[in-house]
Amino acid sequence: MSQQPNTPPTSGRLQLNAVSKSFLRRGGGTPMLAVDHVSLDIPKGEFVTLLGPSGCGKTTTLRLIAGFEMPTSGQILLDDQDITNRPPNKRDMGMVFQSYALFPHMTVFDNITYGLELRKISRQNIKEQTNHALEMVGLTGLGERRPNQLSGGQQQRVALARAMVIEPRVLLFDEPLSNLDAKLRVQMRSEIRNLQKRMNITSIYVTHDQTEAMAMSDRIVVMNAGHIEQIGVPSEIYRRPASRFVADFIGRANFVETQIESVNGDGVTVRLLGQTVTVPMSTRPNIGDKFEAVLRPEGLKLHNDPSLQQVLVEQAMYLGSEIEYIVQANGKSLIVVDTDPRSEFVYSEGQTIGLGMVHETIQLLPLAPR
Repeated sequence: MSQQPNTPPTSGRLQLNAVSKSFLRRGGGTPMLAVDHVSLDIPKGEFVTLLGPSGCGKTTTLRLIAGFEMPTSGQILLDDQDITNRPPNKRDMGMVFQSYALFPHMTVFDNITYGLELRKISRQNIKEQTNHALEMVGLTGLGERRPNQLSGGQQQRVALARAMVIEPRVLLFDEPLSNLDAKLRVQMRSEIRNLQKRMNITSIYVTHDQTEAMAMSDRIVVMNAGHIEQIGVPSEIYRRPASRFVADFIGRANFVETQIESVNGDGVTVRLLGQTVTVPMSTRPNIGDKFEAVLRPEGLKLHNDPSLQQVLVEQAMYLGSEIEYIVQANGKSLIVVDTDPRSEFVYSEGQTIGLGMVHETIQLLPLAPR
């Protein structure tokens, strides 16, 4: 772009050191802690998603990074330079907003050039960089249209091009796909991820959509009540959740209480749903310690086998790509999902059937106080 049209911009390393943010409550009282000592180290070129439910602090964290909010305490570094108190326009970051935030009276071309004009770049370079940005996001030939003449997906591409054309070291996304329909969201998340990889721009993406986070991220930061619950690659977050909150928020999970019967080698033996199961564990618990087993629905299997724990099928739903069951096991409702594409037979509601488990999918978590 400004160096040469096809030269990727320089990416940046972003660090948050014990960053906190408190807001005063209306009417006074104790300030509300929205972000609680969040520390992150995001290498150059990495795509990191801040994931969590509404009110968990993810959007406030993004606004602190962008400079729209100032932290109550802590430090924000970009390539080892302290930017904690810099205004947004001095942080070398681009942002894609949930609402797109396009100027309705301007053409697509002028929307994209807006940030470049503020930087006093020559008209020739502005034209070259904007045309290249339009080409990158697949909007060549649409520069003279206005936002209301574009589809939602095209408007999102304009917002992305506007954020990227200034060649930021960090690209920020604030739930950018939430206004699109389901099919277009899938298409756009793929386009954003492919473009981010090609340009190698450090990116921080905020969403409450677990599927979106799993599909796009190098790493996921799961947040809850202002703090970080877990950081990891998508497969680690899903297969080895660090807490009940993470296990329950990422995908779906059944929780069954159990206790340690024996400790052997790198694993422990527990009794689950009528079966003796050996589960790997990095810690060494004591015999009799109580845990909560995380059973993913796709890790449970229904079999016509009288030797297995017998369960009652309460509900059966054929969904095409999978069959979802609700079964009753010793007074506890469990979700079972059959993802075998060869499955045509659906067990009937009211039928009693054997329940098996894929032992490798089981995760034990310390039993949290209720």
